[in-house]
Amino acid sequence: MAQSSPPPFDPSSPPLIEGFVPTRLHQEGFRDKFLRKSRENPLVPIGCLSTAGALTYGLICFQKGNTRQSQLMMRARVLAQGFTIAAIMVGVVATAMKAQK
Repeated sequence: MAQSSPPPFDPSSPPLIEGFVPTRLHQEGFRDKFLRKSRENPLVPIGCLSTAGALTYGLICFQKGNTRQSQLMMRARVLAQGFTIAAIMVGVVATAMKAQK
């Protein structure tokens, strides 16, 4: 009689790796993840809010017929978007530098 070999991977018992201690993964909800990311790089939410604010106020001015103020707010929106992109890039670089240490 031939002995049957064990299956290559048994999901009920994960493989043991020397020096590795498995941890239980917890599901991070949207709110928890948003708060964690905001703490890591607080300039991104500030930039997003300023972009949305400039856009909203610019559209309100446009609707009221105040074209000069509307144009000014659209330019402010572009600047706020640039600030947000710069903040995202700074966060990416900071995260990459932290991972290398």
